[in-house]
Order: sequence, then C-alpha cells, then structure tokens
Amino acid sequence: MKEIQRVSPVVFKSTPVKTKTRDNWEVVMEYSEEGDGPFLVDLSHRPRFDLQDSNLAAQKPFGIEIPETPGICVLEKGVLANRMNGTQVSLYNLDSDDTAVMPDESGYTDVTESTMCVALIGKNVFSICEKLTALDFMDPQRKAPFLFQGPFSHVPCQIVTLSKEGDISGLVLTCSRGYGRDMIHSILHAGEEFKLTPAGENRFTNWIKEL
Repeated sequence: MKEIQRVSPVVFKSTPVKTKTRDNWEVVMEYSEEGDGPFLVDLSHRPRFDLQDSNLAAQKPFGIEIPETPGICVLEKGVLANRMNGTQVSLYNLDSDDTAVMPDESGYTDVTESTMCVALIGKNVFSICEKLTALDFMDPQRKAPFLFQGPFSHVPCQIVTLSKEGDISGLVLTCSRGYGRDMIHSILHAGEEFKLTPAGENRFTNWIKEL
C-alpha cells in the first residue's frame, strides 16, 4: 500500500543537509549555511489542535490547566496552550520527541494540515517583526508566553511570544496554509538586513530548551 506523503506549505530555497521522516512528513533537521541567527524555522509538521467548549475551565487537554484570560498562554510538557477567547484554546505540540494525538473527546479539531507554523528565533527578531506588523511583541506589561491575534504582513495570524530575552528572543506564528509562500517571502525579505536565514528543526529544539 502506498503511504500518503504530507507536504509542508513552507518552502525554503536553502539546501537540506539532514532530514528525518516523521508521521509521513519529511522534516528538515538542518540546512546548509544556517549562520549565527536570527533563524526562521518551519514547524508546520508539529501537531496543532483547536479546542472549543462553553466550559473550558472543566477541560485539561494533555493534563494542562487552561489559562483563564484570553491572550495568556502556558507551555507545559512540550505543549503550548493559548487562550483565544471565552470558549476556545489553541494547542501546539512543540516537543520534537512526541507526536501528540488528538484527544477523543468532542470539541477538538486537528488544524495541523490546514495551517502553516513557523518559529522566528534569535537576535533582532522583534526588529524584523516591526517591519511587518504594529503588534508590540516586547510589551512590558505582558509576561511571555503570550498570544496576539492580529495581522502580520497583512495576514490574520496567531502569534505567541515565547521569549523577550535578547539573543534568545523568539515567537511562533500560525496562519492559514494558503498564505505560506507569501508569508515566508515577506519574513525573509524583512529579515535580509539582519541576516535572517532558514534553519532546521534542530535549531528550534535547542533554542526552546534554553527557555
């Protein structure tokens, strides 16, 4: 029987030097000439789910206490839970060693293949973002991780700031997969002056361990 191949909406022109097949995705672990950062990493293969329920307080997806306030996030057990509104939370699996399975309970939707997901990590990432959005990812009133829902390069997105700490600053961004090509082009173009380069999943895995 022929296996289904899952294809990321994110395409980089860089040359992969290490790849791994995971859950029918071909995951690039490292690109040639990644440089010293900042980095743009494709995470579209990482499982992502939406949970909608009128009583979210009674839910504990993957054993995680859901934040009570919209915009607040929590990162536990490799899963990022983002409170979106009164009835909805988005869940991203950021652990490369674990393939999260969507719970059997009602209210969950697998959005992995309908969306793209990238991480923008390292020095100067927020200077790059300033060229693409008016959202303030360095807001001193907000403690990382926190969620913004708004336009990024004129595209409706969910963006979570995971760190505001200098050279280990970073965020993850998701939007509809149909915007993948244009979004990547815009981010890389905005990051040219800061020497932004595509990087493999290993960069993200090592980075998130520092948080």
